[in-house]
Amino acid sequence: MNILLQRPKTLPQWLRLYRLYLTAFPAAERKPVAIMLRMYRAGKSDIWYCTEDGRFLGLAVTINSPDLILLDYLAVAKACRGHGGGSALLQRLQRQYAGKGLFLEIESTLEPSPNPEQRQKRKAFYLRNGLKELGVTAELFGVNMELLGRDCALDFAAYHAFYRDYYNQWAADHVKPVSGNFRANI
Repeated sequence: MNILLQRPKTLPQWLRLYRLYLTAFPAAERKPVAIMLRMYRAGKSDIWYCTEDGRFLGLAVTINSPDLILLDYLAVAKACRGHGGGSALLQRLQRQYAGKGLFLEIESTLEPSPNPEQRQKRKAFYLRNGLKELGVTAELFGVNMELLGRDCALDFAAYHAFYRDYYNQWAADHVKPVSGNFRANI
């Protein structure tokens, strides 16, 4: 598979990314597009228009520090799902950011949920593709999350600092240790 990561340049590319973003992520998980665009223009993040052999494959959005990349959003176009495109895209992103740590957040698989199979499948996908459990759990905007990553070591304090230093203080204020029976690494 020939996966190409491009910065979107045309209105049709931006619109395709926006439509995929709206359909791939529930409203509760979507950040305001204006914030993502502001960070992108300021050089704090990357927004990738991803193609496979010239065909639209999906999108990836990152938040970047000098040594660490948060894979904030990854989505594969509906027509490309189930054929290895997601794995190829994730592998391509890992090559793009070679030499830097890469991490992401997934909804907790460690607690009861309305969609445990979906959460387990998502986690298994990332683990199959070279990411490891980092042993960090947190409450992010009221949702219990687990961190997975590659070539990085994070604890809760470093995770919180990443949000403060490379996103903003308001977001960092919504990264909290997990309360209740859910395990937290602080």
